Amino acid sequence: MPLLSLIRHAPTTWNEAGRIQGQTDTPLSLAGRAALQSWEAPAPLLTAEWRTSPLQRCRDTARHLAGRVVQSDDRLMETSWGEWQGSRLADLRGTLGTVMTEMEGRGWDFRPPGGESPRDVSVRLQAFINDIASGGKATVAVTHRGVIRVAMALATGWDFLGKSPVKLQRPAAHIFWVNADGSLEIREENLPLGTPVP
Repeated sequence: MPLLSLIRHAPTTWNEAGRIQGQTDTPLSLAGRAALQSWEAPAPLLTAEWRTSPLQRCRDTARHLAGRVVQSDDRLMETSWGEWQGSRLADLRGTLGTVMTEMEGRGWDFRPPGGESPRDVSVRLQAFINDIASGGKATVAVTHRGVIRVAMALATGWDFLGKSPVKLQRPAAHIFWVNADGSLEIREENLPLGTPVP
């Protein structure tokens, strides 16, 4: 079975401000670029195929870790948060109240206005995973928190209600087995890549 390793990009100014980035093409912050210098991919990952989300924050992270320019794949793009990109989740919860609670209670089908649901993301991510299953090559993908959460849900059966079964750390690689049918099994969570991000 081939391996799939998912790595989240280094921090941006919007991460630091608690803003929802979604598909807004925000660059790495100065602190994120400095932190990235301590990140290092384990040697076995360097011989894998590398792919990245087309967003700049991922491309820069991938180039540092792989030591070369990495081919992008739109299927690794972050979840679109539509009209809510740039907002803070806490502010939305405070403003929308019970409406937001009801929306978040939809689990896989939670969808921001004009945005994507986790189920939408799973369709494009599953197509990416199926390519790995059929190609048989170990692959590293530099991507986003939302995409990694979908992968964890696919692997564990989590329904996006309540807390994720895996608390995602950064910088870390999350490693999965890819079965022939395109299903995922977690091999290792939160494999450290450098100094932890606060």
